[in-house]
Amino acid sequence: MTEGWSATVLTLFPEMFPGPLGISLAGRALEAGLWRLETVDIRRYATDRHRSVDDTPAGGGAGMVMRADVVAAAVDAVHPAGDPRPLIYLSPRGRPLTQKRVRELASGPGVALLCGRFEGLDQRVIEARQMEEVSLGDFVLSGGEPAAIALLDAVIRLLPGVMGKEASGEDESFEGGLLEYPHYTRPQTFEGREIPPVLTSGDHGKVKAWRRARAEETTKERRPDLWEKFLRDRS
Repeated sequence: MTEGWSATVLTLFPEMFPGPLGISLAGRALEAGLWRLETVDIRRYATDRHRSVDDTPAGGGAGMVMRADVVAAAVDAVHPAGDPRPLIYLSPRGRPLTQKRVRELASGPGVALLCGRFEGLDQRVIEARQMEEVSLGDFVLSGGEPAAIALLDAVIRLLPGVMGKEASGEDESFEGGLLEYPHYTRPQTFEGREIPPVLTSGDHGKVKAWRRARAEETTKERRPDLWEKFLRDRS
C-alpha cells in the first residue's frame, strides 16, 4: 500500500474493521478511494500449532503479554524498513493524541497501527521497531482496536476531499487551541430558551466576536490546562 493515504491495522480481531469507518463520512471516503484500509491478523504469524500470540509476564504477575517475536514478524511483513508511514502502538501509557498530531498524520502518506491486547506488548519489540506509543486519554480499554478506530476517524476527516466544506473544520475544538463555541439552530424558541439574539442579528462581526468569547469562556471553565497553554502560546 504505497500510493495515496493508507492505513494498515495489525490486530487480533480484524473483523472489527472497518466497523464505524465503513459508514458515514469515513465510509464514503473509503468507497471513493480517498483512503485505503488493510487489516492484518497478528495470529497468522504465530509459529506453534496453537497459534499463540501471548505468554506469561517475565517476573510474574497477572495476565498475559503479547510476544515480541510474533508481533515483530507481523510488523515486518506489512511495515518493512523504509516504509515512510509512522508505526503507532495504541497504548494507555503513550503520549496523548492531539489535534496537532492528527493534522500531521493527515498530511503524511498514511499510518500503521498496532492494536495491543492483554497486559500489553513486550517492550523489546516496541524499542526494536521504534514504535510511537499513543494514548486516547487517561483510561484503559479492553484493546487497541477502539482507539485505532477513533484515531483513524479523526485523521480521515481531514484528508483532502473528505469533508464537503474545507472550512467546516476550521472552528472546531482544538483547532485554534480552544474548545468550540456552542451551536444553535431552529426552532427559534425551545422550551422557553431563545437563540442568543446576536446570532440572528445579521452582523457577522458581532457573531464572530461572540463565538470567540464563548470559546474562550468554555475553554477556561472546562479545560484550564488548554486555557493556560493557549495563553502561553499567544504571549
